Amino acid sequence: MEDLSPVMLGFLGSLAAGVMTGVGALPVLFGRAPGRATRDLLLGFAAGVMLSASFFSLIIPALDAAEGRHGDGPIPAAIVAAAILLGMGAIALMNDALPHEHFRTGREGPASVSLRRVWLFIAAITIHNVPEGLAVGVGFGGGGFAAGFPLALGIGLQNAPEGLAVAVSLLGEGYNRRTSWGIAALTGLVEPIGGLIGAGVMGVAEPILPWGLAFAAGAMIYVISHEIIPETHRNGHQRRATFGLAIGLVLMLFLDVWLG
Repeated sequence: MEDLSPVMLGFLGSLAAGVMTGVGALPVLFGRAPGRATRDLLLGFAAGVMLSASFFSLIIPALDAAEGRHGDGPIPAAIVAAAILLGMGAIALMNDALPHEHFRTGREGPASVSLRRVWLFIAAITIHNVPEGLAVGVGFGGGGFAAGFPLALGIGLQNAPEGLAVAVSLLGEGYNRRTSWGIAALTGLVEPIGGLIGAGVMGVAEPILPWGLAFAAGAMIYVISHEIIPETHRNGHQRRATFGLAIGLVLMLFLDVWLG
């Protein structure tokens, strides 16, 4: 590893983290399509993972990165707050722009709304994977293997339950196993793009890192509040969904704190 360039380390590290999304989704290739209650449980789990990741993997590192450039005071907090609102606004606009009939001829009414929510969820996962890859690339580019490896490991472990939640959601909407797994895996493969940028152009990537991290956090928080939680409470499975959210939140919190 010591012989590899920082750019190659950043690419390989972010690629490994992104591949974990597909690894996490592997169970859908072998299991049955889950029932509504199980889907709500898993979506609740994904919401918990996303909520915890928003703060521990994105907002807190964004504040740290902004403070590293601007010092103490209101500027770092203002940057992160503005980026969070921009992320939420971007997903709100996407929500309004997405049509209610998607991908299947004749899909109307509540079923099409459910499908739209699933694709908003997928969009949020994909958006937040780019700055995570950027963070891994900056870690490897700025501090070598010792600095980048913990980031790549932590983000990779986080990606596994997200990939499973994406695949299960698509499976529940009627997509076949291979398609569900393939789309879930693809959401993680945007991370090497961020990794290459972060490691290759450290001087450019580092200043935009707090903006990218907080933007991704805002995108996820909007989807959690506006789409995922209401969806999991729509069919009378609130207890299961809340239990899933709690487990996902504390598991992601534990992994983030443990892995630094």
